[in-house]
Amino acid sequence: MPKIILTVTNDLSYDQRMQRICHSLVKEDFEVLLVGRLLKDSIPLKKNSYAQKRLKCFFNKGLSFYVEYNFRLFFFLLFQKVDFICAIDLDTILAVYFVSVLRNKKRVYDAHELFTEQKEIITRPFVHSIWLMIEKFTVPKFKNGYTVNQFIQNEFKIKYGVEYEVIRNLPIKPEINVSSSIMNFIIYQGAVNEGRSFETLIPAMKKIETTLVICGKGNYFEQTKRLIEENKIANKVELRGYVSPDELFQLTPHAKFGLTLFESAGLNQYQSLSNRFFDYIMAGIPQVCVDFPEYKKINDEYNIAVMIENTEINTLVQTMNNLLNDTVVCERLRQNCLKARETLNWQNEEIKLKTFWKNICTSSH
Repeated sequence: MPKIILTVTNDLSYDQRMQRICHSLVKEDFEVLLVGRLLKDSIPLKKNSYAQKRLKCFFNKGLSFYVEYNFRLFFFLLFQKVDFICAIDLDTILAVYFVSVLRNKKRVYDAHELFTEQKEIITRPFVHSIWLMIEKFTVPKFKNGYTVNQFIQNEFKIKYGVEYEVIRNLPIKPEINVSSSIMNFIIYQGAVNEGRSFETLIPAMKKIETTLVICGKGNYFEQTKRLIEENKIANKVELRGYVSPDELFQLTPHAKFGLTLFESAGLNQYQSLSNRFFDYIMAGIPQVCVDFPEYKKINDEYNIAVMIENTEINTLVQTMNNLLNDTVVCERLRQNCLKARETLNWQNEEIKLKTFWKNICTSSH
């Protein structure tokens, strides 16, 4: 049974994307190990069909963290039984590359996003130059890989001459639907990071006629807390922090609608195709979504969202209140979501993942 090790920098508990990928690979008779890191507030890992390992670091943010984590990951991978090593995003790619060369193992790159085009990276010239150097050094050496949309696929082909598969990050379609009695709240699920429009969303909530539930954490979490205090809307915005996939599955279908918001700074935001966009569709709820190319393409086909040209305060207030008050549009978008999820689900998309890994196996013999 071939063994795949997949590497991330999160703590594994809330990474629905990797959980889906690992389960699919196990079903295809691969032995799978997912490696992440242990944080101070990490909850115990749930037992899964695949093996899990978390590495503990002394540093937990900034450049020192990435250096330490890659060192620890390098020495961990060096002594593991493995046939294929897969780096998820640039933050684990150096360790994977050097171990794969030293041990003559096949390497794969899973580009979940345009890492060097994130707002928190492109706004810091020194940090940006380091990540760009890492990308230019490693990506051309990973001939096998996949990414989440066509734009990133094309970017890598033009810049680095690699031809990656597109495997979108779609949610699993549940066998049993959650009872979806609609409750009076809006939901945002996902990373609370820079570039996600919290600077305008939080002040906008002063004029929105319901409450907002934010499920997630990230590098903009503390600033979001401060914005809530400054705008005196603690009664209207609930910051839940990390919420388990099982809890989200129960909670999201009850929301009036979801939010998929990004600033246009950085290609990573502008050309993104985020998890939450599909999660809302799967939950059967409408969403307010930025009018960026990848989202527009899907909305033109399925009509599941209200698209907005910008995330300025007035735009958000007007759009969100309109949707809250228009039950006809809300219901139409809901019904379209239920139709769209028959196609936009992991059960369909995982076929491409299985084919990719089968081909890798065949070509390595």
